[in-house]
Amino acid sequence: MKIDIMTLFPEMVNAVMGESMIGRAQEKGLVEIRAVNIRDYATDKHHKADDAPYGGGRGQVMLAEPLYLCHQALCAGERVHTVFLSAQGRPFDQDKARELLAWEHIILVCGHYEGVDQRFIDACVDEEISIGDFVLTGGEIPAMAVADAVCRMVPGVLPDEEAFTAESHWDGLLEHPQYTRPENWRGRPVPEVLLSGHHANIALWRREMSLRRTRADRPDLFARFAPRDKQDRLLLARLEQPEGNGDR
Repeated sequence: MKIDIMTLFPEMVNAVMGESMIGRAQEKGLVEIRAVNIRDYATDKHHKADDAPYGGGRGQVMLAEPLYLCHQALCAGERVHTVFLSAQGRPFDQDKARELLAWEHIILVCGHYEGVDQRFIDACVDEEISIGDFVLTGGEIPAMAVADAVCRMVPGVLPDEEAFTAESHWDGLLEHPQYTRPENWRGRPVPEVLLSGHHANIALWRREMSLRRTRADRPDLFARFAPRDKQDRLLLARLEQPEGNGDR
């Protein structure tokens, strides 16, 4: 998996993407993430990457030509799926992360200032993605979030597939609560089922907790959830009953 991130602040991207799990994956050659400075493709001696907007208004707009030249250099004559991180984009979710995983090479474009010349978007961008209905100073944080979500699913990055398939949002549910030592922390005990060693009961409890948590915290997700088997249907029926002491 190769991800090129077009940015005005490559040091910001490198500082994050070179650490932790994604950093180790790069060291192993499982993924490659490059932060490419758009200013390197500016056409003037001052490496200018922005200018005032036509029609007036506050702020600056990123120039189309440096963006285009940078994009062309990264594509090297091939078609590369290109994503612009934008407040106008489709909301990013786990399904979209899985879609992007199917590409061997993607380019993520980080905007800044008041935006990007629309002509570059029309010429080079395949889709726009947003990580939420709020405004950031640039696209670097969204790009890193997308890159992290995609790369952690690359085979070999995590110890096994279950490390991400059991997490929140994979199958439309939030993840169950997690506990570790000590068994009793400040008067709050670990649910007894987790100490039982009975793996089937533990799996059932975790599934039920995922359903309960999703219903309580993300009713929008819960409304779209479809039971996968008879066990799910039985658990959904159980949700109508009061929670036991071991559920919290």
